[in-house]
Amino acid sequence: MRDQFGRSIEYLRISVTDRCNFRCQYCMPVEGLPWLPKQEILRYEEIVEVVRQLAPLGLRRLRITGGEPTIRPDLVTLVAQLKAIDGVEDIALSTNGVKLPAMAQELARAGLDRVNISADSLRPERVVEIARRDLGFDLVTAALAAQEAGLAPIKINMVVMRGINDDEVVEFAALTRQYPWHVRFIELMPVGELRELTWDHVVPSAEILARVRTLGALHADAGPARGNGPAVYHRFDGAPGTVGVITPMTHTYCSTCNRVRLTADGRLRTCLFGDHEVPLRDALRRGEPLRPLFEKALAEKPKEHALLQMQVGGLRALSQVGG
Repeated sequence: MRDQFGRSIEYLRISVTDRCNFRCQYCMPVEGLPWLPKQEILRYEEIVEVVRQLAPLGLRRLRITGGEPTIRPDLVTLVAQLKAIDGVEDIALSTNGVKLPAMAQELARAGLDRVNISADSLRPERVVEIARRDLGFDLVTAALAAQEAGLAPIKINMVVMRGINDDEVVEFAALTRQYPWHVRFIELMPVGELRELTWDHVVPSAEILARVRTLGALHADAGPARGNGPAVYHRFDGAPGTVGVITPMTHTYCSTCNRVRLTADGRLRTCLFGDHEVPLRDALRRGEPLRPLFEKALAEKPKEHALLQMQVGGLRALSQVGG
């Protein structure tokens, strides 16, 4: 499967819900958003059918996202059904980690391969401040639960915000010297209605790495063997984990994009920050084949996003597409 620019598309990010148990400052307005009506959300069997039709075209990797995917009931069933589809080689989960201690073992048994944990502070009071919810989240506890369940590689994503949590960059990087985890620092993306977070809050990747190097020398690294996406990785001497940076604001990586996104209500979104979407749900519910729609979507996939021009494709918040 190739788009109009020759990029190979093998990766589908599946949003299973638009809801979340957090209200992170960079992801969702404090008052939340109008939730999608239940009848508009794809049922699990519909998600499975989408993947079953796309797998023969070259789809190999899946990521389950939200909102927060672990709050949708019986997520384990979906993982098991997706894993059983011929051609699917890898299933990952993006989560805020709150429910991982309770769910990691069961998800791994169902066929989940790996996990990304979004975590923006190691300090309990700051977690509450950023997430605007007090759910008792502890990053190390969540990541250890995933590790004990055999989910690997474990990636930890920290959105770095100047004056909010950027003073913890070194603490996060230090985790990679103790654990086989991959800590990735993500440049803040001011999106939609979240205008209280602006360019003034963006910490460029070069500055992030300069701070991290106060711990010791960093060496270029290939990063984790599986799921190596847009991050650029580095490693401390002898460290079991790596430090990565993801740079949507200072260095775009659109030329190597290999993914499309399925929204919770069944729209195929070909660029995170673009406005191009192809609706699949109604055709799916009419029993029509999806291949022509998918080929149309790839033929129209844009060359690059316009985030630097503050064009975000109609998104009110990142939570709508799961990042």
